Amino acid sequence: MRFRHPDGSTVHLAYCTNVHPAETLEGVRAQLRDHCEPVRRRLGRDRLGIGLWLARDAARTLVNDPAELRSLRVELDSRGLEVVTLNGFPYDGFGADEVKYRVYRPDWTEPDRLAHTTDLARLLAALLPDDATEGTISTLPLAWRTPYDGDPEAARTARSALTTLAQRLDALAEMTGKSIRIGLEPEPGCTVETTADAIAPLTDVGHDRIGICVDTCHLATSFEDPATALDALAAAGVRVVKSQLSAALHAEHPHLPEVRTALAAFAEPRFLHQARTRTAAGLRGTDDLEEAIAGRALPDSTPWRAHFHVPLHAPPAPPLTSTLPVLQDTLARLVGGPAPLTRHLEVETYTWQALPAELRPRTTLQLADRIAVLLTLTRDLLVDLGLKELP
Repeated sequence: MRFRHPDGSTVHLAYCTNVHPAETLEGVRAQLRDHCEPVRRRLGRDRLGIGLWLARDAARTLVNDPAELRSLRVELDSRGLEVVTLNGFPYDGFGADEVKYRVYRPDWTEPDRLAHTTDLARLLAALLPDDATEGTISTLPLAWRTPYDGDPEAARTARSALTTLAQRLDALAEMTGKSIRIGLEPEPGCTVETTADAIAPLTDVGHDRIGICVDTCHLATSFEDPATALDALAAAGVRVVKSQLSAALHAEHPHLPEVRTALAAFAEPRFLHQARTRTAAGLRGTDDLEEAIAGRALPDSTPWRAHFHVPLHAPPAPPLTSTLPVLQDTLARLVGGPAPLTRHLEVETYTWQALPAELRPRTTLQLADRIAVLLTLTRDLLVDLGLKELP
């Protein structure tokens, strides 16, 4: 979906296909047929943006077979789908029964991360619509904090990899005329947990093609104020490459038994759901929601938030809520001003099948309907900010 900003620039809105994980190119093609095109039809649009997730095996197939890459581009066009952004955070196995910590490997100290991200950049340059010259890719925020934090050699290795990537992106732009940018995506528990944590490593790399992806669920989970965060990034000269629009789980009174019971329904075995609370002594947290619920790992005299991507249009039932207001505030700062701070927006809600059983879509058709509703809500938010939807 495309929108015209009042300054005349085009803002792209997509939804991320990691909600339909597939490891192979055949699986990606099935996603386009069974999910993405039906969502477009439900919206009544001729064109729908998707934030494509290409696992390692699917990406390697496309890199090694130019005919397959051309065929995929033709199929996207024929189904009324366009790709200007990729989700490069998960490497593989995102549809496994247990993802948890494995989603953070390989990290930016490992050669496979650089190789995979380079592949994604080359593929995106070939998949961009003919009238688009800019593409974006979100990626792991360097590494999970252990054993990375406190290891100067790890920091040097990651910085070197990002510098090499920037050089490759420069060469790609010269060769193709397509500018691909990479955004580190801060996430609770990682060495870059907050937008503030991103400033130093991105300033060290010091290249316009390496910036930040602001995920509004992660931002809210860490209790970051959108205005403060975005102003600090701007002051440091860190570019917001893209933003992923999602909401976190919020518990105002976590000391109450009924609140603990409600939270327990969201503690599930596939993904990590980092929990955070803000105290007078600073931010406190656990790696997973189960740890917070089970004991005294988190103070419960202040509100809790959990890294659980809650559908924007369907907040949890009381006594829980979502952080949709944080998303709205962030979106207003990103695209509601005289010029957009980013032109690539991606709705990311990969946790549909991790929701409590009674809230999960039970069929492919139900999932398509709910994604369409979610995109409609996001479209309305953008129109309310003065953007005009384009055909």
